[in-house]
Amino acid sequence: MAVTKAKKIEQVEKLSHDLQGASHAIVGTFTKLTVEKDYELRKAVRSAGASYRVVKNTLAERAAKGTKVEDAVKGLAGVTSIAYTSGDPVALAKVLSKYAKDHPEYTFKAGIVDGRVIAIKDIDALASMPSKEEIYSKLLFLMSAPAQRLVTVVNEQSNCTNLPRPADYHMMREELGIVRRDAVFEATLASAARLAVSSSGQI
Repeated sequence: MAVTKAKKIEQVEKLSHDLQGASHAIVGTFTKLTVEKDYELRKAVRSAGASYRVVKNTLAERAAKGTKVEDAVKGLAGVTSIAYTSGDPVALAKVLSKYAKDHPEYTFKAGIVDGRVIAIKDIDALASMPSKEEIYSKLLFLMSAPAQRLVTVVNEQSNCTNLPRPADYHMMREELGIVRRDAVFEATLASAARLAVSSSGQI
């Protein structure tokens, strides 16, 4: 049965409302996905604290206008699904990358991290990173160790902006033993660092 104009407007408004709160998204496509496999996919996305929708390309483009995921849904063709979250982009990338490996009929079209478009190959790279929770835990551990230089940085930041400076991220990478330096990792580290700094007074 054809979707009425009023129904389309309702769908756009609902999706637009959902996407307003999303900072990260992975756009995908699929062929011959069974009901069972579709359920498995949705369950995996929910386990990462994200939402999942199969959408018409024109409706998705309208709904995403003015949101951080806008650039990921421009000029799409074919079947389109979008998984989006305001939480951990690494967790979402991990579950979708695993699903794509297990089910070749599902593939990626585009990705967005903190409003920035990332290449399809970077989705798998994102999935290989430590999750925000893992980085957060390591940062908290470093903060609780008096011998670590990081606690001084955190205390200084807590007394001013509560946001670590770019130069501090380099030191954090050294303390964590991580050499990755691309924009995707910086966004994940920055997010985890802000959480750690906000909790530092409780350590």
